[in-house]
Amino acid sequence: MRISDNRFFKSSSFAFLFLLTFISMPTLADLDGVKGVYLVDKSNQEQRVASIVLTPKGKGYLYSLHLDTEYFEDQFLSMRPFKCLMGGEQVLCYVDYPYTNQKYIEEGDLTSLEYDLLFLHKSPTEYGINLWNGIYYKLQLADGEIKGKLYELDMNLLSAPPEEGITRPITDDDIFEGDIDNQRFPELLIK
Repeated sequence: MRISDNRFFKSSSFAFLFLLTFISMPTLADLDGVKGVYLVDKSNQEQRVASIVLTPKGKGYLYSLHLDTEYFEDQFLSMRPFKCLMGGEQVLCYVDYPYTNQKYIEEGDLTSLEYDLLFLHKSPTEYGINLWNGIYYKLQLADGEIKGKLYELDMNLLSAPPEEGITRPITDDDIFEGDIDNQRFPELLIK
Protein backbone atom coordinates (compact mmCIF):
# COMPACT_ATOMS: atom_id res chain seq x y z
CA MET A 1 0.00 0.00 0.00
CA ARG A 2 1.30 3.42 -0.95
CA ILE A 3 1.29 6.22 1.64
CA SER A 4 -0.81 8.42 -0.62
CA ASP A 5 -3.55 5.74 -0.66
CA ASN A 6 -3.72 5.67 3.12
CA ARG A 7 -6.98 7.27 4.31
CA PHE A 8 -5.41 8.28 7.63
CA PHE A 9 -2.57 10.06 5.84
CA LYS A 10 -5.00 11.99 3.62
CA SER A 11 -7.22 13.11 6.51
CA SER A 12 -4.21 14.00 8.68
CA SER A 13 -2.72 16.07 5.88
CA PHE A 14 -5.98 17.92 5.41
CA ALA A 15 -6.29 18.57 9.16
CA PHE A 16 -2.69 19.80 9.32
CA LEU A 17 -3.19 22.19 6.39
CA PHE A 18 -6.46 23.46 7.87
CA LEU A 19 -4.82 24.01 11.27
CA LEU A 20 -1.81 25.73 9.70
CA THR A 21 -4.10 28.08 7.75
CA PHE A 22 -6.17 28.85 10.83
CA ILE A 23 -3.11 29.52 13.01
CA SER A 24 -1.54 31.89 10.47
CA MET A 25 -4.70 34.01 10.09
CA PRO A 26 -4.69 37.23 12.11
CA THR A 27 -7.27 37.36 14.84
CA LEU A 28 -8.91 40.07 16.83
CA ALA A 29 -7.22 38.62 19.93
CA ASP A 30 -3.95 40.16 18.69
CA LEU A 31 -5.36 43.65 19.32
CA ASP A 32 -5.84 43.67 23.10
CA GLY A 33 -4.78 46.91 24.84
CA VAL A 34 -4.00 50.47 23.75
CA LYS A 35 -3.34 51.13 20.05
CA GLY A 36 -2.71 54.17 17.90
CA VAL A 37 -5.02 55.26 15.08
CA TYR A 38 -3.20 56.69 12.05
CA LEU A 39 -4.26 58.22 8.77
CA VAL A 40 -1.85 57.19 6.02
CA ASP A 41 -1.09 59.54 3.13
CA LYS A 42 -0.19 58.63 -0.46
CA SER A 43 3.53 58.44 0.37
CA ASN A 44 2.81 56.07 3.31
CA GLN A 45 3.51 58.74 5.94
CA GLU A 46 1.42 58.17 9.06
CA GLN A 47 -0.44 60.95 10.88
CA ARG A 48 -1.57 59.89 14.34
CA VAL A 49 -5.13 61.07 15.01
CA ALA A 50 -6.37 59.03 17.95
CA SER A 51 -5.76 56.25 20.42
CA ILE A 52 -8.07 53.35 21.06
CA VAL A 53 -8.37 51.15 24.14
CA LEU A 54 -9.65 47.63 23.43
CA THR A 55 -11.09 45.69 26.38
CA PRO A 56 -12.05 42.00 25.94
CA LYS A 57 -15.75 41.17 26.22
CA GLY A 58 -17.35 37.96 25.02
CA LYS A 59 -16.14 37.08 21.53
CA GLY A 60 -14.87 40.59 20.86
CA TYR A 61 -13.89 43.89 22.40
CA LEU A 62 -15.46 46.98 23.81
CA TYR A 63 -13.49 50.00 22.70
CA SER A 64 -12.97 53.58 23.69
CA LEU A 65 -11.68 56.01 21.06
CA HIS A 66 -9.82 59.17 22.13
CA LEU A 67 -9.09 61.83 19.51
CA ASP A 68 -5.55 63.27 19.74
CA THR A 69 -6.77 66.86 19.68
CA GLU A 70 -3.28 68.40 19.61
CA TYR A 71 -3.07 67.52 15.89
CA PHE A 72 -6.42 69.15 15.08
CA GLU A 73 -7.51 72.75 14.74
CA ASP A 74 -10.92 73.90 15.94
CA GLN A 75 -13.06 75.10 13.03
CA PHE A 76 -16.63 76.42 12.99
CA LEU A 77 -18.06 75.29 9.65
CA SER A 78 -21.65 75.44 8.43
CA MET A 79 -22.84 76.42 11.92
CA ARG A 80 -21.11 73.45 13.63
CA PRO A 81 -17.82 72.98 15.47
CA PHE A 82 -15.33 70.53 13.95
CA LYS A 83 -11.85 69.27 14.76
CA CYS A 84 -9.87 69.50 11.51
CA LEU A 85 -6.48 68.41 10.20
CA MET A 86 -5.36 71.42 8.21
CA GLY A 87 -3.54 71.00 4.91
CA GLY A 88 -2.50 73.03 1.90
CA GLU A 89 -4.66 71.12 -0.58
CA GLN A 90 -7.25 69.41 1.61
CA VAL A 91 -8.68 69.88 5.09
CA LEU A 92 -9.98 66.76 6.82
CA CYS A 93 -12.53 67.20 9.62
CA TYR A 94 -13.48 64.55 12.15
CA VAL A 95 -17.19 63.72 12.43
CA ASP A 96 -18.27 62.45 15.83
CA TYR A 97 -21.03 59.90 15.02
CA PRO A 98 -24.06 61.52 16.69
CA TYR A 99 -26.28 58.48 17.32
CA THR A 100 -26.19 55.37 19.49
CA ASN A 101 -23.19 53.16 18.77
CA GLN A 102 -22.42 49.90 20.60
CA LYS A 103 -18.66 50.60 20.65
CA TYR A 104 -18.13 46.85 20.32
CA ILE A 105 -16.24 44.94 17.64
CA GLU A 106 -15.70 41.29 16.96
CA GLU A 107 -13.98 39.31 14.27
CA GLY A 108 -15.75 39.90 10.96
CA ASP A 109 -17.71 42.90 12.26
CA LEU A 110 -15.82 46.18 12.73
CA THR A 111 -18.79 48.35 11.73
CA SER A 112 -19.18 50.17 15.05
CA LEU A 113 -15.57 51.32 14.84
CA GLU A 114 -16.06 52.39 11.20
CA TYR A 115 -18.87 54.68 12.42
CA ASP A 116 -16.51 56.27 14.93
CA LEU A 117 -13.90 57.05 12.25
CA LEU A 118 -15.94 59.26 9.93
CA PHE A 119 -14.47 62.39 8.32
CA LEU A 120 -15.47 65.16 5.94
CA HIS A 121 -13.05 66.75 3.49
CA LYS A 122 -12.98 70.24 2.03
CA SER A 123 -10.69 72.65 0.25
CA PRO A 124 -8.85 75.10 2.53
CA THR A 125 -10.50 77.95 0.58
CA GLU A 126 -14.07 76.73 1.19
CA TYR A 127 -15.91 78.62 3.90
CA GLY A 128 -18.36 75.89 4.91
CA ILE A 129 -18.45 72.15 4.67
CA ASN A 130 -20.51 69.95 2.33
CA LEU A 131 -21.99 66.79 3.82
CA TRP A 132 -21.68 64.94 0.52
CA ASN A 133 -17.88 65.05 0.99
CA GLY A 134 -17.92 62.30 3.60
CA ILE A 135 -15.11 59.80 4.11
CA TYR A 136 -15.80 56.29 5.40
CA TYR A 137 -12.93 53.89 6.11
CA LYS A 138 -13.98 50.28 5.53
CA LEU A 139 -11.97 48.28 8.06
CA GLN A 140 -10.52 44.80 8.00
CA LEU A 141 -8.13 42.81 10.12
CA ALA A 142 -4.77 42.20 8.41
CA ASP A 143 -1.40 41.12 9.79
CA GLY A 144 -2.38 41.78 13.42
CA GLU A 145 -3.51 45.32 12.62
CA ILE A 146 -6.75 46.93 11.54
CA LYS A 147 -6.46 48.53 8.12
CA GLY A 148 -8.97 50.88 6.54
CA LYS A 149 -9.55 51.65 2.89
CA LEU A 150 -11.11 55.00 1.99
CA TYR A 151 -14.64 55.07 0.64
CA GLU A 152 -16.82 58.09 0.00
CA LEU A 153 -20.19 58.73 1.62
CA ASP A 154 -22.89 61.38 1.36
CA MET A 155 -23.30 62.23 5.04
CA ASN A 156 -26.66 63.87 4.43
CA LEU A 157 -27.79 60.34 5.27
CA LEU A 158 -26.85 61.11 8.89
CA SER A 159 -28.44 64.56 9.09
CA ALA A 160 -31.52 63.06 10.78
CA PRO A 161 -31.62 60.25 13.37
CA PRO A 162 -32.19 56.76 11.96
CA GLU A 163 -35.58 55.14 12.40
CA GLU A 164 -36.15 53.44 15.74
CA GLY A 165 -34.51 50.04 15.86
CA ILE A 166 -31.98 50.84 13.14
CA THR A 167 -28.54 51.07 14.72
CA ARG A 168 -26.55 50.94 11.49
CA PRO A 169 -28.09 53.32 8.96
CA ILE A 170 -25.10 53.25 6.58
CA THR A 171 -25.33 50.34 4.15
CA ASP A 172 -22.93 49.08 1.48
CA ASP A 173 -25.14 50.83 -1.08
CA ASP A 174 -24.40 54.18 0.62
CA ILE A 175 -20.62 54.02 0.31
CA PHE A 176 -18.60 53.93 -2.89
CA GLU A 177 -14.93 53.62 -3.77
CA GLY A 178 -13.12 56.85 -3.20
CA ASP A 179 -11.11 58.85 -5.68
CA ILE A 180 -7.82 57.88 -4.04
CA ASP A 181 -5.72 60.16 -6.26
CA ASN A 182 -7.56 63.22 -4.93
CA GLN A 183 -7.65 62.22 -1.27
CA ARG A 184 -5.06 63.27 1.27
CA PHE A 185 -5.28 60.11 3.40
CA PRO A 186 -6.40 57.08 1.35
CA GLU A 187 -5.77 54.63 4.20
CA LEU A 188 -6.27 54.29 7.94
CA LEU A 189 -4.22 52.05 10.23
CA ILE A 190 -4.71 50.89 13.82
CA LYS A 191 -1.63 49.34 15.41
